[in-house]
Amino acid sequence: MPSGVQLRPRLVDLRSPSEFARDHLPGALNVPLFEDDQRALVGTLFKQVSPAAAFEKGLSLTRQRLGRLLDQILGVEVEPERWASAFERLAVELRADPAQTRPLQTAVSSLGSFGSQPLILNCWRGGLRSQSVVLLLRAIGFDQAVLLRGGYKAYRQWVMQRVAAIPAELPFLVLRGQTGVGKTLILRALERDHPGTTLDLEGLAGHRSSVLGAVGLQPVTQGAFEGGLIERIDQLAAGAHAEGPWWVEGESRKVGDVVLPAPLFQAMTAGAQVRLCAGMEQRIEQLGQDYLVEDGSLEQTAAALQGLRKKLGGTVVDAMQQQIRGGEWRAAVRDLLELHYDPLYRRDERGRDWLAEFDLGSPELNARLEELRRQSARPRR
Repeated sequence: MPSGVQLRPRLVDLRSPSEFARDHLPGALNVPLFEDDQRALVGTLFKQVSPAAAFEKGLSLTRQRLGRLLDQILGVEVEPERWASAFERLAVELRADPAQTRPLQTAVSSLGSFGSQPLILNCWRGGLRSQSVVLLLRAIGFDQAVLLRGGYKAYRQWVMQRVAAIPAELPFLVLRGQTGVGKTLILRALERDHPGTTLDLEGLAGHRSSVLGAVGLQPVTQGAFEGGLIERIDQLAAGAHAEGPWWVEGESRKVGDVVLPAPLFQAMTAGAQVRLCAGMEQRIEQLGQDYLVEDGSLEQTAAALQGLRKKLGGTVVDAMQQQIRGGEWRAAVRDLLELHYDPLYRRDERGRDWLAEFDLGSPELNARLEELRRQSARPRR
């Protein structure tokens, strides 16, 4: 390694921005070797002209941006005279056989190895993109740079294996209650006051798990959700409250478009159930805070109601949309609760056994919930 230069531990994803946005390893920094349009161009050349033409275009695009890319990857400035000749030598080697690179002596074979390496690079499957950059970094003296063997694809396979192995006996206390009682806010307040005691599925999914659930949020893909889920379960299992129980909000099998893994849903169904209650007016105000306070949220909410036309009828939905757009959102929310959410809740919660019930106005509610959690943990010790 060049004298005086120390690499901070970092994980760098070389895939295009759209690939990275769909899902990536936790904590990864995106430094795309190709932008989305550049990747598409290289792919078109590969299919319609030749692999050699695609390689030359990729080489040209990389050469133009390489100084900036190296600065981003390493977190330090690298002078052009340090990398220019090494890049040209590597280009000659790759041009001779663009399907392969020299065998790398070091690769991360385990996802648990991150902490022992200062710089880890990945692309889709540990192929030409990441191998070439690692070889270049080593050629200019950054010899602790390694690639993630198998790339993102190997990480995704690992996540799916972990998801399939989620134990159905996870120690959950499940918060339930009618829409608008503020379950998510309470869950996050519990985590703030007692870190490592909650699993926030809606936070992981970027969705509130309802017909309006995406308003003001950015839902994630199934892959991103599962990766975040495994990371959070590992955090809980390694934390100060590893024995549980952990709070989780009661959900259906889907949170938006994300499907909950069957073992997780089974654990939530088997967990101790805690009901939160609140009056209609309080719930209306809470939903207003959830959905209608951000810029543009009134129109987003009105548009999202389109999904209820089949169930509630066009006349009802039209009336609610007009109320929201006209500033009479409380009347629309009341109708939405009475006609849509509350009947669903009564159906889903019928016959459920409750460990405890709390009114949202109960004094020191969060403290009482934490005491219930501590009491529930004692039999497991």
